Amino acid sequence: MILKKLKNIVSKSESKDNKDDNSENKKSEKLSGKGLLIFKNVKDTINSEKILKKKNYEIKVVAPPAEVREGCDLALQYEIIENIEIIRELKNNGIEVVKSISLEETMLQPIELVKIKKIGDHTMYRSGNMKITLDKNGIISNISGGGCPDVPYLTINLMNKHISNIPENEYPKELGYSLCAYTLHKAFEKAKNHKKN
Repeated sequence: MILKKLKNIVSKSESKDNKDDNSENKKSEKLSGKGLLIFKNVKDTINSEKILKKKNYEIKVVAPPAEVREGCDLALQYEIIENIEIIRELKNNGIEVVKSISLEETMLQPIELVKIKKIGDHTMYRSGNMKITLDKNGIISNISGGGCPDVPYLTINLMNKHISNIPENEYPKELGYSLCAYTLHKAFEKAKNHKKN
């Protein structure tokens, strides 16, 4: 009887270790071939994202790990194989990359820019300090956070509208001009795509 219990404990522990190994492997597979571009300021990151998306580079805005941050709370995750082309493209557009880091080598984990939280019948999408909340039907029920002067204007223009019915020229990045508008737009995009699925 005791021997049986011991066997069960050992097999449970082994299966937990295997699960942990699998999740670590999945993380490293996900980051395989990826790098991070670090910039001096938010403006350079935002402009770099626009430039590189127009050129169809596969990039994603993330929050860099604290160990590699250089004063900017945003970074670009990209395909490391395109490192030289991307840095050249940005240099031609007057943008300096402070550092480029291989995530595969360092195993640093960038932080997802948008977090999702269910609150009863509502879903909140948070990016930086900005939050956008949708009810179960996709109506924007709340916008909060940030201290930028354009936040009240963004709130007035987006509140009580169905997220799928908002035209492109009324997206947060089109209406606003601050970092709050940019981070709200990231949350808005996530909410819009999440509602589709």
